[in-house]
Amino acid sequence: MDSQALQQIKDIIDQHDQVTIAVRQQPSLDELAAALSIYLTFTQANKKVNIIAPETPLVEHSSLVGIDKVKTAIQGNGGDLIVSFPYKDEGEIEKVSYTLDNGFLNIIVKPGEQGFSFTEDDVRYNHGGSLNGLFVTVGTPRLSDLGQLVNPESLKNVTVINIDNKEENENYGNVVLVSPRFSSVSEQVADLLLSLGYDFDIDTAQNLLYGIHAATNNFQQEGTSYLAFEIAAILLRKGAKRPMEQMQTRPNNNQRRQNPVNQNTNRQMQQQRNFNQKPANEQNTQDILEAPVQERRPAQNNQQQQLQRRQQVIRQQLQQEQSNQKKNQQQDHKDMEESNPPADWLTPKVYKGSTNV
Repeated sequence: MDSQALQQIKDIIDQHDQVTIAVRQQPSLDELAAALSIYLTFTQANKKVNIIAPETPLVEHSSLVGIDKVKTAIQGNGGDLIVSFPYKDEGEIEKVSYTLDNGFLNIIVKPGEQGFSFTEDDVRYNHGGSLNGLFVTVGTPRLSDLGQLVNPESLKNVTVINIDNKEENENYGNVVLVSPRFSSVSEQVADLLLSLGYDFDIDTAQNLLYGIHAATNNFQQEGTSYLAFEIAAILLRKGAKRPMEQMQTRPNNNQRRQNPVNQNTNRQMQQQRNFNQKPANEQNTQDILEAPVQERRPAQNNQQQQLQRRQQVIRQQLQQEQSNQKKNQQQDHKDMEESNPPADWLTPKVYKGSTNV
């Protein structure tokens, strides 16, 4: 965007103290995060800001800062009260009139011959403020996507800024900021606000990072723009934190082999597993005896002490086994000597008496 266009947008924003921000029905987390970021930024700029949506935000969007500020009607005291009746078949409502009775205005809806197809629960009451000043739509390809939230006729007296990254956008509004080159609406809004000279607090930065992360599938989505990475770096410097699932990535096998820290950690984990197991053979015993004794932080002293005690017990067991083996060998040798006959056992014997015959 050239400097002339930016200056035009800045002048429009500066001219309006009242701003209404709207998102479509069932907005994505990215679209809602971008809209809330505009809301927080303009609020800090001392503007009167409303943010509206046709429906109450989903629970999955509850992590966004300012989500409780999203309303389902335009707020204010100067708006119209609209009573809406379902009208499916022609002739269902024959006549609408009103009467004044003891300070009450009664709206009378007379049914047709077939009667009403709706109940009292189907009647809607919308009471909102008048739409004036600046109206900003975020991630909304068509004005019809706003449902009954805004009457298109009411937009004739306001300035409309249309921010979106979808190709099917109908390019409505006084200022059209629609470009599919952005991989997320959040990065688009962040780039616009930075270009206009606005700064981010940590809440705004966090919302924008959540939006970029969701739209790009943790920056792995095909078509993720370079701007998404650049904006993410700026947001991280502002204090935003990456979602927890991004912090739990594990190195692959090649990284484990090449990184000595990983090798040492894996060896320590193997030693810890050996604490609860009796060595299956001499090789396992030798591995524990030869395990290096390293200096550790206080939180790791217990593990090191357990390793040392385990080594000492194994040494004692080996010494006892060697001693028992030596004794057994000596006993076997003695038994063999006792079981062997004398050397002259097979030699003929000559009896020699002591008496004369």
